[in-house]
Order: sequence, then C-alpha cells, then structure tokens
Amino acid sequence: MFYELRRYTAQPGRRDELVKFMEEVIIPYQVSKGMVVTASFIDEENPDVYIWMRRFEDEADRQQLYAATYDNDHWKNEIAPITSQLMIREKMVVTRIVPTAKSVLH
Repeated sequence: MFYELRRYTAQPGRRDELVKFMEEVIIPYQVSKGMVVTASFIDEENPDVYIWMRRFEDEADRQQLYAATYDNDHWKNEIAPITSQLMIREKMVVTRIVPTAKSVLH
C-alpha cells in the first residue's frame, strides 16, 4: 500500500474556491470512480496551498483508478478546465509515500 500526497498551489487569492471545488466536485467524483481519498488539508502558513492524500493498494490499483478517473470526457471537458483556472499546475507536487510498519496509516 502507498499514498499520494498531492500539494497544489492555488491561483493567488483563490484557495477557498479550489478547496470548495475539490471537496464538492473532484473528491466525490474520484470516490465514485473508486479512489480512496484519505485526507484534505489547507496549509496554515501559506494562504495559497491546498494538500490532499489518496491511498492505493499497489501500482496496478493506481493505474486502474487513474484510467477510470481521468480517461473520460467528463473529466477532460468538465472538471480539468476548471482546475486549470483555480491552480498553478507548474507548482503541483505529487509525492508517493509508504507508511512505516508502526504508522496508523498502515
């Protein structure tokens, strides 16, 4: 099992809009496709940063869920264009992390 820790930088002053869109549109949509979203955060020190986390059983699970989530017209035509307006894609950071043996996330 591993997680993706995803750090997004919102367009200046638009983090609240990004969070709302994530929590009301993107996360429910991805969950409906089988994604396991484990956390959603705002950065307390940076007013433009939003962080969220997803869990995958293994690489095959990740590939299957990515295909189900992103390889369709709804994502490409309805959701992706809005995310491009709300965040700075060039500043997106995705880190794959694995919980240690004693982590509660294991």
